[in-house]
Amino acid sequence: MEQAVRAAEQALIEFEIAVETFRVEVENFSRLHEQKLGPVYARLEELDARILEARAARSDDPEDRRRADEARARLMPIPGVEELLNGWMDGDGLFPEATAMLTDQPVRPPQRVRPSEEARKLYRDLARKAHPDLAQEDKERARREEFITRVNAAYARGSEAELRELAEGWAAGPELKRVPSAGEELYARLEWLARRKELLTLVARELEEGAIGSMLRLAPDDPDRLLEEIAERLWTQVTEREAELAALLV
Repeated sequence: MEQAVRAAEQALIEFEIAVETFRVEVENFSRLHEQKLGPVYARLEELDARILEARAARSDDPEDRRRADEARARLMPIPGVEELLNGWMDGDGLFPEATAMLTDQPVRPPQRVRPSEEARKLYRDLARKAHPDLAQEDKERARREEFITRVNAAYARGSEAELRELAEGWAAGPELKRVPSAGEELYARLEWLARRKELLTLVARELEEGAIGSMLRLAPDDPDRLLEEIAERLWTQVTEREAELAALLV
């Protein structure tokens, strides 16, 4: 029974590592997606609104005017929107970086926060060694939970230096001997592990089925190229919209 519990613990830890790794990748890809493509989406929405306004001016149709007004209302700046748009816009409109991108001026590249292979290795090693599920006492579990929180934060920042420092600190810390569990505790432990796995399965499914997770799974080895392809398609749409608007304004 003890061997079964240990095997289940290790399997759960590996599953948690995989889910957390994918969560960080989804979070980073979402950030890069918004930084790189957010201004292009904004340009498309502005062009769509102007096209509807030009059509309404030509037709003088109340329905065309209603659609144009609705499109323009959706583009009105919203106070406090900066956090939602990851630094591309605030209540006063687009930031200089976004404006520069839309006008083909030089702009600083999006911040890259994608953990390296070495960071991944360090993270996995630390998660396996210090995972809270390996604790048998409340005090030790609390110590491990606090430590893993720091490990997760360092991994999310992609910091190899922080992860190495944490690894050194863990290696120098106290090692508690495992206390053999009674039979009823082992059964309870297996039930808890099963419930934890079900919860993680739901988290993994939500990540995979989300819009960003689905996109990331299309090109897990080269997400930058995927963003470039999407950007190319969007800029083609921008060109088409600009031509349509120019024809309406003649």
